[in-house]
Amino acid sequence: MPLNIVHDGNGFSRIILTEPTGSSAEVLLYGGQVVSWKNERREELLFMSSKAIWKPPRAIRGGIPVYFPQFGNLGSLEQHGFARNRLWSIDNDPSPLPPTNNQSSVDLILKSAEEDLKTWPRSFELRLRISLSAGKLTLIPRVRNMDSKAFSFTFALSNYLSVSDISEVRVEGLETLDYFDNLARRERFTEQADAITFDGEVNRVYLDTPTKIAMIDHEKKRTFVLRKDGMPDAVVWNPWDKKTKTVPDLGVEDYKTMLCVDSAAIETPIVLKPFEEWKGRQELSTVSSSYCSGQLDPRKVLHGFH
Repeated sequence: MPLNIVHDGNGFSRIILTEPTGSSAEVLLYGGQVVSWKNERREELLFMSSKAIWKPPRAIRGGIPVYFPQFGNLGSLEQHGFARNRLWSIDNDPSPLPPTNNQSSVDLILKSAEEDLKTWPRSFELRLRISLSAGKLTLIPRVRNMDSKAFSFTFALSNYLSVSDISEVRVEGLETLDYFDNLARRERFTEQADAITFDGEVNRVYLDTPTKIAMIDHEKKRTFVLRKDGMPDAVVWNPWDKKTKTVPDLGVEDYKTMLCVDSAAIETPIVLKPFEEWKGRQELSTVSSSYCSGQLDPRKVLHGFH
């Protein structure tokens, strides 16, 4: 099947993925970024900022941006590295992964360009497979060292999730874990709460996290489940009202309907020898939450609903 590529008014090439139950996803070649994921009822599951700047070389606020080869400002490069504001290509040779139904999957590639080699002189290939199936969106990033010497990098898939009201949302699966608090000069703490809830700004990097994290949206009776592999850390972020006012590409009310939970490799950078390849994987799915006691049984969330 040929890929469904549309060119929108902003000059962006979008790849539209669909699958038989009616869900869809939209992926930009700019940034290799997923900017929409709708369920079979056509409800948008990802958050996009009301003030997102759809103009290169700016990064687009929302969806699932790719942070490579640097997370945040933990290095000498621009914030979150350069992959999210470069033009990717469709990868016509994604052979090492099993084939999928072309209609609901796309393979993208970003190679080191002249301008990037000036600031990060390492030769690489970054590949990303995005696959859509009923109730599920899967992203498989791979980085190959094309250089004659080893290099290291940090990485994240930043998932901007659409929620009904951030103050009604809880994140389960990170309790008792250590985290770096970016609001306290990256000091290390241990999570004491039985779930993360929100009544102010949160910006934390949880370390050595489980492969499964649940984000429960009480009002929508919907639970997002994030499963991940090869990315041991998880970033939880909501800017709340005060910080939002300092972010030019976020609307003042936007923080109420967004939650970022990233799959990441931050604490321990990934090291690749020449021609070695790293592979990660994340799977986002949704399940409907039903309540007896006002909250979901966390054991069911973390161990599946079979």
